[in-house]
Amino acid sequence: MKALDEGKTEEAIKALELATGKMALIIARDPELALAKIDVNVKVFDVFANVKTLKETVKQAIKYLKNGKVQLARPLVDSLVSEIVIESINIPLATYPDAIIAVVPLIDKGKTKEAKAALQTALNTLIVVEEEVIPLPVVRAKSMLKEAEKLAENKERKEEDNKKLVSFLGDAQTQLEMAKILDYGNKKAFKPMYEQLDMIREKTKDGKSGTGFFDKISEQVSNIFK
Repeated sequence: MKALDEGKTEEAIKALELATGKMALIIARDPELALAKIDVNVKVFDVFANVKTLKETVKQAIKYLKNGKVQLARPLVDSLVSEIVIESINIPLATYPDAIIAVVPLIDKGKTKEAKAALQTALNTLIVVEEEVIPLPVVRAKSMLKEAEKLAENKERKEEDNKKLVSFLGDAQTQLEMAKILDYGNKKAFKPMYEQLDMIREKTKDGKSGTGFFDKISEQVSNIFK
């Protein structure tokens, strides 16, 4: 860009040749850098409501939408979120050589202004943003199930531990119900998990303990949002 500003077209072309060569070498040595991550932003959105309130909110939002009252439904729908969003900003190095090659003919034709504009456009717009969404109810359910599993495997649980186990299982189910209401996952996937929780309650009641009780539900929860 500096060379073009100074009217040094041959120097500009050499700089572009050097840039494309280096990028090709970088990508050849590490193909993952075809999309090079340069920044990561993490955003957390959460809803502070119980299952009953969430159900009523969803019901009201649907009612508004059915009646064509989009603007009344909008704030309700916007509130129905409980997730971590990991936003990755990347430079797509693999696409820059093509952009550079397209600029060279403009330089050869003496269209310096157009060449600079094309290069600047490439630099400004070839940024790829990726988003990964992690549902908080699912994260919390996983955490509660891990704590419950530790207690379930304890052969010397006390009454206080039994109460904690029951509480963890109940809270995990509540979080799964919230995930279902907020549409984080296939709704048909939740019933088998509730059945697994009932099975675990049965196997751990009256102080009973054992291992492997949580294997299936842990897998189900991990797969729920894939």
